[in-house]
Amino acid sequence: MSDDPVVIHTDGGCRPNPGPGGWGAVLRHRHHVREMCGGEPAETSNNRMELTAPIMALEALTRPVLVHLYTDSTYVRNGITKWVLGWERNGWLTAAKQPVKNVDLWQRLQAACALHQVEWFWVKGHSGIADNELADVLATRGLQQAIAGA
Repeated sequence: MSDDPVVIHTDGGCRPNPGPGGWGAVLRHRHHVREMCGGEPAETSNNRMELTAPIMALEALTRPVLVHLYTDSTYVRNGITKWVLGWERNGWLTAAKQPVKNVDLWQRLQAACALHQVEWFWVKGHSGIADNELADVLATRGLQQAIAGA
C-alpha cells in the first residue's frame, strides 16, 4: 500500500429529516479528482445518507489504498472508530440491548474499510473547508436528482 493517501471528503443529508436524502463524496489522489453523488427519493435519514457517502466512496476504489477520510458526522466517525466492534461483539445490540440502527450500512461500511487502510477525521461542517463544502453541494445535487427521477 502506498504512503500516498486517497483523500476523501463525504457528506449526506435529508430535507426534511426523515425524508428524501442525498449523499456526496470528493475523492482526490495526486492530481486526480472524482466527484460522486446519489440519493434516495423515498424516506431516509440524515444518518443513513452520512453513512452511504463513505460507503460509496470506498467501494469505488479499485485497489487497496491508504485513505484519509473526512466527515462532518460525529455519528459516522465515532461509530466506525469506537462503537462498531462492540456492537458486533454484542450481536449488533447497543449497550442498552437495543438493535443498532442502520446495521445494514454499518456492516457494509465495515466491509469497505477492511479492504483499505482508512484513517478517519472529523471536520466541522460549513466551516470553509473546500472539499467538505463541495461534498455538501454534491449531496444536495444527489437529493435533487433523486427527487427529479422519482
